[in-house]
Amino acid sequence: MELMELLKTRRTYRRFEQRPIPDRDLEAILESARYASSAGNRQPLRYLVIRDPEKLGHVFEHTKWAAYLPPEQGTPKETERPVMFIAVLIDESIASASAAGTDAGLAISNMTLTAWDRGIGSCIIGACDRPWLAEHLALPPKWYLHSLVAFGYPLHTSVCEKFTGSVEYYLDGEGNYHVPKRSVKEVTKEF
Repeated sequence: MELMELLKTRRTYRRFEQRPIPDRDLEAILESARYASSAGNRQPLRYLVIRDPEKLGHVFEHTKWAAYLPPEQGTPKETERPVMFIAVLIDESIASASAAGTDAGLAISNMTLTAWDRGIGSCIIGACDRPWLAEHLALPPKWYLHSLVAFGYPLHTSVCEKFTGSVEYYLDGEGNYHVPKRSVKEVTKEF
């Protein structure tokens, strides 16, 4: 896919087909995270892949979805849930969570773009029960859960729309997402 088209169409996807992601695609997603820049090249990020159906269900129950929509519209139904989560972790024995936040963002961007280039949608989740997840995922004490990234083959589309006064995304009659984006002119100033 051409780069600008990849960037434009790599949106958040929240409803997924229930088919597994092949190992070769998972490996590419993880490899792309490894290539992300890291402050001071410290590389404090760690990744926990969750694909087991029972564990996926437990993790899913401790996440929140689509803040602008009522839960019955924004939360995936059981037959639409992600088929994989990757927990993005910061090893705080190497760098603090606040210092490594940019590293995490860069790695997540690489992962989601690599996934989308293979037709795999994603949803970056910061709204989760971190204490419960840290305990039940048996994270070492110095590992901080930055975010979860949900993955799967999308059951809907998600498109950018012209900003008309509200940033709130919305669903159309077919359940597809429309995401208002401010123009370059609105968000840019020359100095």
